[in-house]
Amino acid sequence: MRITDVEVIPLRIPAHNVHIADGIQDDVIVRVHTDEGITGVGEADSSPMVVKAVVEAWPSWPRCRGLRDILVGEDPLNVEMLWEKMRFGTLWLGRNGVAQQAIAAVDMALWDIVGKAQSKPVHQLLGGAYRDRIRVYASALFTEDPAEMTEVGQKYVGQGFSAVKFGWGPMGRSLAGDVKLVETARRAVGDDVDLLIDAGCPFKARDAIQRVHAFAEYRPFWFEEALEGDDLDGFRRLSRAAGDIRIATGEQESALPAFEALITEGEVDVIQPDVSRAGGPTECRRIAQMAYRHHRLCVFHAWKSGILVAATLHLAAITPDIPFVEYTVSESPLRRELAHVATTLKDGVATIPQAPGLGVELNEEIVARYRMDR
Repeated sequence: MRITDVEVIPLRIPAHNVHIADGIQDDVIVRVHTDEGITGVGEADSSPMVVKAVVEAWPSWPRCRGLRDILVGEDPLNVEMLWEKMRFGTLWLGRNGVAQQAIAAVDMALWDIVGKAQSKPVHQLLGGAYRDRIRVYASALFTEDPAEMTEVGQKYVGQGFSAVKFGWGPMGRSLAGDVKLVETARRAVGDDVDLLIDAGCPFKARDAIQRVHAFAEYRPFWFEEALEGDDLDGFRRLSRAAGDIRIATGEQESALPAFEALITEGEVDVIQPDVSRAGGPTECRRIAQMAYRHHRLCVFHAWKSGILVAATLHLAAITPDIPFVEYTVSESPLRRELAHVATTLKDGVATIPQAPGLGVELNEEIVARYRMDR
């Protein structure tokens, strides 16, 4: 089997609002085509047109090549070797960041091909599953209106979710305002539900420490993304001051060394690689194994379409110690209608896909409706 093409499809909904933290208002899908008619699908959580450029760029020299140029003619079953070829071939595109995010989409698609070719789900190819289902947390945004937040929290608890996250929005404006947000969230979900707080990186270390102390009485399971990802000294100070509240971060990162530094230097409790940013299943498996070696939690971030939902569930299946994974409740049609995933969700628990490959089927009508390159 040989790769014949790497197709990039940017998508965008017409009502795109750049002022809200909803990353599934646009998307970029990658399809890897083969000469045996098997096609793999993946996606990247990045700027769609920039990913398209990384894939389609012409070769400048051996360490500065587009991913299509690297892959066409290769055997797609050699996934980990191809991952190294992509890493080496894109070193002059920035080493990490968008190059790694583009690699993530392609890597997802390659594993999808292998699974389809061997009639196995991806989690079997990655080493075997510890579980066939996993708890997921409903991931929503803070809003200006306490009544709206209360309604949202109660809705997801009513649907059976035992963990709910609120994030971004107005958090970071004032200490009193932030405390009110967390208090409202806790009252909305009740005392028996795990409450997760995502700050969206608005703070310096001193302010974050002030918040983590003020939030303590509301018992958040974790305090996420309080600082910029490279503020390792700040994370160390925050982690040491946080008491029983776990400090979580990592969705900004895309390479294993950055995640390891967050653990060894930042002393965080939870790292949050995103399979559509951090090099795909190949690199995220390594990241999860590293976290396990350091006795830290690895809980995957996921805020894209059903493609990422499926890839994340496969990674969750092979991760030994993981309490839950993110499940975005965005109403975007790219989240709800773009892809059918071979999973069921009941009472906040999702089944691990058992279909060959990722277990994803694209809705071609939705692809055509929101495609931006034609």
